[in-house]
Amino acid sequence: MRSARFRRPRRASAVTLVSALTLTALAACGTSSSNNGSGGSEGGGSSNPSAPLDPKTKVTITIDCMPPAAKAAELKEWKADVAAFNKTYPNVTIEGRSTAGQCLEPPRFTAMLKAKSQPDVFYTYFTDLPQVLDNDGAADISAYVNDKTVPLLKNIDPNVLGSLKKDGKLYGLPTSNYTMGLLINRKLFQQAGLDPDAPPRTWDEVRAAAKKIAGLGQGVAGFGEYSAGNTGGWHFTAQMYSLGGDVVDASGTKAAFNNELGKQVAKNLHAMRWEDDSMGKTQLLKWGDLQKQIATDKLGMFLAAPDDIAYMVQQLGAKYENFGMGPIPGEKATLAGGNNYMVKQGISGDKIKAAVAWLNFKNLTVGKGQFDWARSKQDGLPVGVPQPNFWLNDSKAQDDAARTEHATMPVANFKSFMDNPVAGKAEPPKAQEVYKVLDNVMSGILTNKDADIDKLLATAETQVNQVLANR
Repeated sequence: MRSARFRRPRRASAVTLVSALTLTALAACGTSSSNNGSGGSEGGGSSNPSAPLDPKTKVTITIDCMPPAAKAAELKEWKADVAAFNKTYPNVTIEGRSTAGQCLEPPRFTAMLKAKSQPDVFYTYFTDLPQVLDNDGAADISAYVNDKTVPLLKNIDPNVLGSLKKDGKLYGLPTSNYTMGLLINRKLFQQAGLDPDAPPRTWDEVRAAAKKIAGLGQGVAGFGEYSAGNTGGWHFTAQMYSLGGDVVDASGTKAAFNNELGKQVAKNLHAMRWEDDSMGKTQLLKWGDLQKQIATDKLGMFLAAPDDIAYMVQQLGAKYENFGMGPIPGEKATLAGGNNYMVKQGISGDKIKAAVAWLNFKNLTVGKGQFDWARSKQDGLPVGVPQPNFWLNDSKAQDDAARTEHATMPVANFKSFMDNPVAGKAEPPKAQEVYKVLDNVMSGILTNKDADIDKLLATAETQVNQVLANR
């Protein structure tokens, strides 16, 4: 969804876009995005879309989600990357735009698309592609992206790039990706007599381990789940995937969870909550709640993406060594998502070329930009979290080696997750609306000992079919 949508959830309140900050010494040129077509230049340049950006081209591009001042290390690196980029492209002015809060607030994002006020290069989740295209928001950049403009293109996971395509056309370039696994509290595993280097690999093993951890008492829960704010439906989907199921059929028009696999997921959670008493008394949890519980040694495990660990250390004061990770139990498939940048529809061809050149430098070059792990370590940023990792072939080997060499956390704690990769599946169509319906299934199971599982699933099926009928 934090495509990481809940790992970095969109909050409900709107955020005001602060004034753009020019990060180069060049005077900012006008940034009107009313230019039409794929040609044109503000000085120099080429009308051939497949050719790399001419270093003499003079152009200004606005870019979304520059780190705010509160993230001093990230902002320092952004400015350094702009300066390095300008050594090759001295006439490209990068205007970074920052927000006071989350970069992808739903009201701000939707209003921005409708008003056509997005920056030239704007940040989205993988799952935002339909909404962006419905609003004619993104340019087709297929002709601009090739092995000359993005030299490592062949080493980017095609499934990740596929998340940014529609009808064979490419509309964005990835920034990060994730797949969900089982995040564990190593301290609680050890106290319960469990091996933290061998997290549970099946849902039966999860249930057995949860009972042992909950047996420690003192308000400790063995396993945690969401059931509010669309996060419950998000995780119900992940559990369905883990068993080889789905929540929407291949046609994208009908619900696919009111079946034996759906009942298996629901009954297992209901049994853990009410028969085993291994999920804690407090329910109706949403993103952020389980992170706080496991960071304070009150929760043994839950489904998460790897970068939740960095969040808990940086924001909640937890210690890296206290966490470990294994593949999602069941291992048939796992929910995958990620973040990316798109280019605004209607801007000039040279602006698109400059955008691709910047994104290649900042996000798609091993050893540079976001993948400069030596610099990240020096700046006190987390190194060693196993994702984002969309590289293949020699790029993967190089990045993995550098990530391990400069790690600021015990990478061995993620060995089970890394050694047992599970195929990722994209989120369903109309994901947020589907998740909202499935929240009712999760909350019903976890708050009502006498929940009628068949009725919950049947009602949700009818509601999801209505959602899908309105696509």
